[in-house]
Amino acid sequence: MATSSVNPFLSDSDEESERKMGRNKEAGTPGPVAPEHGPPALLLSPQQEGGYGCGGGAAKAEVQRVPLDTIAAQLLRDQYILTALEFHTELQEAGRELPRLRDYFSNPGNFERQTSTPPKDLAPIPGQLNRAGSISTLDSLDFARYSDDGNRETDERLAAFTESDVPLQERKNYKSSPEIQEAVKPLEKRALNFLVNEYLLKINYKLTSITFSDENDDQDFELWDDVGLNIPKPPDLLQMYREYGSHATSSKEMTDVAVGVKPKDLEALPNDTELAALQQPQPQEQAKMVQELQDQLSILNSEKLFLASQIRQLKSEIEVLKQQNLAAVAAAPESATLPPTTSEQVPQIRPMDSGEYLDVRSFENDSCNAEKVEMNTCPIDANKDSNIHSIAPSTVTTLIPHDTKETELTTAHSHEPVQFNKPNRTLSPAFHQALLSFCRMATDSRLGVEVSRIADSEQCVMLMLGRCLPHIVPNVLLAKREELIPLILCTACLHPEPKERDQLLHILFNLIKRPDDEQRQMILTGCVAFARHVGPTRVEAELLPQCWEQINHKYPERRLLVAEACGALAPYLPKEIRSSLVLSMLQQMLTEDKADLVREAVIKSLGIIMAYIDDPDKYLQGFELQMSALNDPSERVINATHQVFLPAFAAWTTELGKLQSHLIPTLLSNIEKILRDGEHGLDEHKLHLHLSAMQSLIPPLFALVLKNAPFASKAKLQGEVPQIEVTRFPRPASPLQDVATIIGSREQLSVLLQLYDNQLEHEGTTGWENLLWVVNQLLPHLIETVGNINVTSTSCVHDFSRYFWRLCRTFGKIFTNTKVKPQFQEILRLSEEAVDVSATAGNGVLTKATVPIYATGVLTCYNQEEDRKLLVGFLEDVMTTLSLSHAPLDSLKASFVELGANPAYHELLLTVLWYGVVHTSALVRCTAARMFELLVKGVNETLVAQRVVPALITLSSDPEISVRIATIPAFGTIMETVTQRELLERVKMQLASFLEDPQYHDQHSLHMEIIKTFGRVGPNAEPRFRDEFVLPNLHKLAISNNQQAIDTKRLDIAIQLFEAYSALSCCFISEELMVNHFLPGLKCLRIDMEHLSPEHEVILNSMVKECELKVENRTVQEPQSSMSIAASLVSEDTKTRFLNKMGQLSTSGAMLANVFQRKK
Repeated sequence: MATSSVNPFLSDSDEESERKMGRNKEAGTPGPVAPEHGPPALLLSPQQEGGYGCGGGAAKAEVQRVPLDTIAAQLLRDQYILTALEFHTELQEAGRELPRLRDYFSNPGNFERQTSTPPKDLAPIPGQLNRAGSISTLDSLDFARYSDDGNRETDERLAAFTESDVPLQERKNYKSSPEIQEAVKPLEKRALNFLVNEYLLKINYKLTSITFSDENDDQDFELWDDVGLNIPKPPDLLQMYREYGSHATSSKEMTDVAVGVKPKDLEALPNDTELAALQQPQPQEQAKMVQELQDQLSILNSEKLFLASQIRQLKSEIEVLKQQNLAAVAAAPESATLPPTTSEQVPQIRPMDSGEYLDVRSFENDSCNAEKVEMNTCPIDANKDSNIHSIAPSTVTTLIPHDTKETELTTAHSHEPVQFNKPNRTLSPAFHQALLSFCRMATDSRLGVEVSRIADSEQCVMLMLGRCLPHIVPNVLLAKREELIPLILCTACLHPEPKERDQLLHILFNLIKRPDDEQRQMILTGCVAFARHVGPTRVEAELLPQCWEQINHKYPERRLLVAEACGALAPYLPKEIRSSLVLSMLQQMLTEDKADLVREAVIKSLGIIMAYIDDPDKYLQGFELQMSALNDPSERVINATHQVFLPAFAAWTTELGKLQSHLIPTLLSNIEKILRDGEHGLDEHKLHLHLSAMQSLIPPLFALVLKNAPFASKAKLQGEVPQIEVTRFPRPASPLQDVATIIGSREQLSVLLQLYDNQLEHEGTTGWENLLWVVNQLLPHLIETVGNINVTSTSCVHDFSRYFWRLCRTFGKIFTNTKVKPQFQEILRLSEEAVDVSATAGNGVLTKATVPIYATGVLTCYNQEEDRKLLVGFLEDVMTTLSLSHAPLDSLKASFVELGANPAYHELLLTVLWYGVVHTSALVRCTAARMFELLVKGVNETLVAQRVVPALITLSSDPEISVRIATIPAFGTIMETVTQRELLERVKMQLASFLEDPQYHDQHSLHMEIIKTFGRVGPNAEPRFRDEFVLPNLHKLAISNNQQAIDTKRLDIAIQLFEAYSALSCCFISEELMVNHFLPGLKCLRIDMEHLSPEHEVILNSMVKECELKVENRTVQEPQSSMSIAASLVSEDTKTRFLNKMGQLSTSGAMLANVFQRKK
């Protein structure tokens, strides 16, 4: 044990013995080492007294023997605890242990803090303890003796107790006995926590240390004083472990003296002669040691003589140079520049790796004493661990021999000697120095010390930057702190001290309080450069802890930096860390972070991590992360999932062989479950997310088919490669979904596509397992799933349609024509030829979503003439079949809605409808008339005027009244959407013919359809059309309904009139129209409701009263523009009654929704 350190766990005797042993080892003394302690002579037998009591004289007369137990009792009674402890130790080493001392020192209760009054009969007096509790064992005595309560008299004397002071067997029994061992005291726990954390930091277990600190957040691990023990910090755990047991007593058989042992049973102690023989080394070894010492002495003497001669030679050279310098100064004018040989030179001779730097303050001393060149070595950083002894800068006098001076000047340092011109004056050095003292230089402060030192090696520059940067950063503007990033990173890379590097990286991650996007990019660029420079080990040990510390930072910009850093550093981390720690960090942020931007960055980093994970056991964790990302409420996160994470995860899944066996089938199963659970309410958003994920997997699926094709080995880049058509593949959502990127290059993809088309066209799919899976498992499964979709769900039909469209476009036209279309046609039982109506009259599959998805997702993939003809024929066949079968038209409507959203298909749809207009069956013509209503809203007015209106006029004169009635909704939609006056007039004339022609006076269905259309389009139609046509005709229909004799028809018309008036009441109606048409029509309608629906009568009474009140107010006040009747109601009671009654009616939701709509 070194003499410079003190072990608090050793007693004084142990330390002294250890110092003796250390001196013996250093001196190289051979032979056995003398015993540490001799047995006490006065308390043993007379023979032993003769051996130890005097220096080898004659034996003394036998004295009366004092019992050892009596001496021990007296020492304990008088509170000579340390003496008793020493006595106990010596007896123990001699193998003669006293039960009294053993029991006393084994009992922790004897070392409670007591008052100065000694206890009687060795028993502690109750009430004298100044603190509660006791010390568990002597091991923890040093930690517990300096608590804030109680006296310290005895405790300070017992500070050096060690575990070796307790007998080994009893110490083991005490520790292994659960009923004896006490719980850890709070102060003991804090002390041990500090030592454990210090050990973790020292061996670079920084992440474990961070976790340990988080679990003990009530303790400051930077300060030992925070523990609460007023003692110096004990040695670290490693030192205590190495010293543990080194002072244990020799294993001797022990007996109790107090039980009466016979003298012959005791081991005889050696006499003085034997001890001297033991202590003296052997002659041969002693001679050898003397010879070695003499050799060393001769070497040192020769070295001393050589150095002395060098000193004398250099002194003479200095004197010569001084004389030459003085002579040159006297001869040269004051303004002349002295050459190097006649000027004062300050040699800068330093080893390259010494890390020295010049101290500019030394030049002041040079002016007074030119015999020495002072250079300061690099100081140890003041921020180092307190356990490391600081080394003050030392002054080195460089002595250069004459024959080696020039060589060392040129080889030891690259700088030229610094030259200074001295004036030709005769001032005394003392006066000169006193005069220079008036130059104000701040060399006492921290900054002054740094400024006065000039670093002249890379290591010193790094040390200087490490000291200065923590003081520079806080004083730089936040907007300009990124300018410090290169300095911080360079210093962190090259600084030799791990603690300083950690501090610099901490500064880097905390450089800007809330870094913006550009600043984060700069920091990430620096982190990547740092990682490339230092390697994976230091990245893990130094950069990752900085990320971990800020994972829960209160500012989202800082958490965003952490999320982005995890992805940027992924290529430079050990592979075990990527798939464990980094993956766990990102998973935690994905599930816990509330900021959308942070989770978006997490998803992108997860995508990068997926490209570097090669542990198959992490697949399920990646799949769970994918599903969690798809269910994220943020649209940004979902987009990032499709663009980055899903393609990267699919690439890994492909390598594992689980794309077709797990990933796609699992998503399909989830889609089926969503459809099953959606019988009472489909979760369209969730379905959309899963179908979008399926779309994102189409490119990697096609790439897998190409890579594992029978021709894959033949795909060689030879000669000129044809270009891939721009429209060959759908536009990818991100570069990661580009098939060329997945394959490797567009040239390689082009070669594979040629072989792919040739294989499908001529050789088929035999032996092509990946493509056979698509044909025989994926497609049938998808088509079956499509049949279970609710055809009225527009968004669901659209999502499936987009999926099939992207699938067919990706796999190519040959695949679509030979593999996809036949499977759909087999299900639909349709072909390009005419459909046998009798065979398909009961075909229920035509009413399902299979029809619109096949039409819009498969038949629209390619837009050549034969493809368009096939689509037109399919729609004509479906329209004919459904019409003749009296089946619901929902599937045909869904097809028209989906295709009508794309203007490129308007002409095609009009061609299909014209086929229905001229069809021989009235049912087909009636269907065509109803389809016009869906198509009019998206078609431009030119097509409406040229194609739609002529077709409707033709149908309006159809012999079948049902066909004519079917055109009314389409005419109404034209009035609602078209602005051309001529076109509106034509429609108006046609509707007027329906109302005025006598042949329609008794057509109840026609009147119902007209009134319903007026209520639907009236609020949004052109105001003139509403004022001049809609309101007057509604008035007429209300009057005529009063004369209706059949109550059922009268009630039907009255309910439709009520809904129409309710919708129109939200429009601005002039006073003239109010008086002449609107109010009289309401009164007529009230007459009908008095007899048929009293609940409607109450509402109508309120409406009539309010309209009359409005008319009266307008005669007094100026008309109020754009004021609706509903908004002008002034009676709160009337409004309440109106709303309550409206809620009780069983009218259609569409009509009630239009009640409070304004004109758009």
